[in-house]
Amino acid sequence: MKLARFLMSREGFISVLCYTVTAVFSFLSFAPLNLPIFVWFAPFGLFIIEKRNRGEWKKLIYHGFGFAILFYLVSFHWVYHMTTVFGGFDWYLAVPIFIGSAILLNFKFPVYLLLFSFLVKKVGKFFPLIASFSILFAEFFTPQVFPWYFGNVVAENQILAQNAEYTSAYGLSAFLFFVSYYLFYLKNPKKILHFLFLVRSVVTKHQKIAKQMLVGQVSFLVVLVLFFGNGFYLFHKWENIKPIAEREVLIVQPNAPLEFRDGRNPAEEIRNLMTRIDRMVESELKEKPVDLVVLPESGVPFFTTHDSEVTRTMRIYWHQFESLMAIISLRHGANLFFNELDADIPGGNGSSRIVRSEIRTYNSSVLMNPNGERKNSYQKVFLLIFGEYMPFEWMYALSGQTGQFAPGTKLDLIPYYERRKTPSKVTKELHWEDTFGMSPDSVREHYRANQIEENTIGSFLPLICYEVIISEFVRKFEGDPDFIVNVTNDKWYGNSVESYQHHTLGRLRAIEFRKWIVRSTNSGTSVFTDHLGRNIENDFTPIETTATIRKKVSVIPGEMTFYRLYGNLLSYLFMGIVGLVFFVYAKRNS
Repeated sequence: MKLARFLMSREGFISVLCYTVTAVFSFLSFAPLNLPIFVWFAPFGLFIIEKRNRGEWKKLIYHGFGFAILFYLVSFHWVYHMTTVFGGFDWYLAVPIFIGSAILLNFKFPVYLLLFSFLVKKVGKFFPLIASFSILFAEFFTPQVFPWYFGNVVAENQILAQNAEYTSAYGLSAFLFFVSYYLFYLKNPKKILHFLFLVRSVVTKHQKIAKQMLVGQVSFLVVLVLFFGNGFYLFHKWENIKPIAEREVLIVQPNAPLEFRDGRNPAEEIRNLMTRIDRMVESELKEKPVDLVVLPESGVPFFTTHDSEVTRTMRIYWHQFESLMAIISLRHGANLFFNELDADIPGGNGSSRIVRSEIRTYNSSVLMNPNGERKNSYQKVFLLIFGEYMPFEWMYALSGQTGQFAPGTKLDLIPYYERRKTPSKVTKELHWEDTFGMSPDSVREHYRANQIEENTIGSFLPLICYEVIISEFVRKFEGDPDFIVNVTNDKWYGNSVESYQHHTLGRLRAIEFRKWIVRSTNSGTSVFTDHLGRNIENDFTPIETTATIRKKVSVIPGEMTFYRLYGNLLSYLFMGIVGLVFFVYAKRNS
């Protein structure tokens, strides 16, 4: 009742309006709408609420939760779809789950309001660095399963986005709140006129105050010039870099099913899927070969091509799956990168008897070379909580769709090999139908005449789904990749904006690494992104459908960028220095 009375009051209306400004303006600025002009005004809602409730800590916490819920409702509405459609929860359970996750995973809003209000009271005057410091602290030190930083929204501006080479999204968040707080301070036209008259009178009468005001305005201009100037320089620097090679890459988007609770026949659906993949590849590559074919996460769900005693015990090894992958790579003489399940017993159990409780299952991607041989694999390291594992064993009973995966332990690049450059020498090309009577070994024997000398020509950085949006994790990979391959499955979220948001959050890895990204999805949106963070020809595959897309991927000369070398060093230095200045200033004026 108390909440209802508040919402119907004038104060409640203004508060909800402020929540809405921040949530809607942020959403409009981000993918897929991409209207970046709104981002500069999105923090206004936070500034207004803080000013109206300055020093009232309990109210600021409640308002922070209000921002969290509305922000989640506008930008992450697809979480409700995932909870009801794939989680299987009824609405009366899905709603509290949605609200609870909104509060828990958007703690940055109450933390920001509390810290910002505290520092404003301590400093006692207009000081825009407070806004930058507070948002950096809130984004660094609060939990976020799907980390959407305000800096990611700023990065929709191609020039400003280039600064991510030094600061990732964090530095852009600090820049946004610095500029936005200035705009908020000058939001009243009368205040601007008063400010100009004040400057004129102060310059003639109060030299000390005039000097302070001049320093403030110069600082604002310096920050603008620094970010826009550096972005402009980096954009033109990297735009003129000549690639050392080009690789032809084909992405196959098969729109594979995730589950069969609607009564479909699983065996028939999988057969249709395998036929579809075979025909899509054949149609694209019959006349135009490529160096690399990429299938997405869960492109062929539930199975593995890794033939071992453990995978046979788990009944996830399927010889027809391996046979088809070998057929595709041998038929077209191309590298094939695909996703699968994998399983082992870490360290062995010291016994010939396999105990199921000791088996670990992995979300894995593997490369098959042009000779149809299974080569290096990568097991997903950074797992998604509530999607690929539960924090507590008893929680698995809540949702049958949650996986029970173990994290991988290696962060190795995936080598790939020179493709076959001569036409196929076999008289009969094999297809999916042939796998019913042919083992993987017999497929390789059939294509023996097509086999070529194995010659490594490069390597790429493999990322599975969610991993691409975690900048601190991706930079842990060592070596110099030719490009980044991100395989993902966003089918869990239906025909929503989630797939665009997911890609846009990961797009900054292209700038941080100065490497192209090949994004292969199961049901959309697949896309190629260059080393400047530009989506090539803005060519996205549609959602909830089958599609193929191919481009020439440029191999950019290797260079360890600042962010790869030092990570978030600049952001930590900024917080440390500004925090020290605040401390000294507050102590001197206490």
